[in-house]
Amino acid sequence: MTRDSAERREGILRATLDMIKEGGIDRVRGADVAKRVGVSVGLVFYHFDNLETLIVEALTYAANRDIEHRDAALAASSSDVTERLHTMLREYGPSGSEFGWRLWVQAWSASLRDPTLRRVVHDLDEGWRAVIVGIIDEGVEQGVFACPDPVAATWRLTSMLDGLAVQHVVFDDTVTVAQIRDWTQVALSRELGI
Repeated sequence: MTRDSAERREGILRATLDMIKEGGIDRVRGADVAKRVGVSVGLVFYHFDNLETLIVEALTYAANRDIEHRDAALAASSSDVTERLHTMLREYGPSGSEFGWRLWVQAWSASLRDPTLRRVVHDLDEGWRAVIVGIIDEGVEQGVFACPDPVAATWRLTSMLDGLAVQHVVFDDTVTVAQIRDWTQVALSRELGI
């Protein structure tokens, strides 16, 4: 793939994400994406076989950006395992414009009808949980955390954050970021003794 072709493909992905942000996954149309990017519909589907593939690739692109952001935040954080866990959970939970969470709420919903999208969302969720389990395991090994089952603790923490994030982004701050952070700290105290 040439540089121009790769840039055009990335532009199509970014435009698709913008359209999802504006109107939702179900309202994305290939012709609208093409118009926004200033290319033909044929070129959109040259890069992406069909609309389903375009949406799945756009969400994969967004997931990879989220993972890069998470990894950069973890790399920049302290070597202290407790601080790294706090950084990870801040990255996992809603923050900033919350578009990422709005996107994933839509993706969860759309994945009920699309098995390919369901695999993308599942793999993304599994990847985030694996990182959290790894940090908790490290904290247990260091004697910093008291946790008999890091996998179960991770599931409980991420499930709580998932639910709170949905309340925060879907229902316009019914639950605030400050409350989410406070309640996460309570959960960490109960789950890990910190």
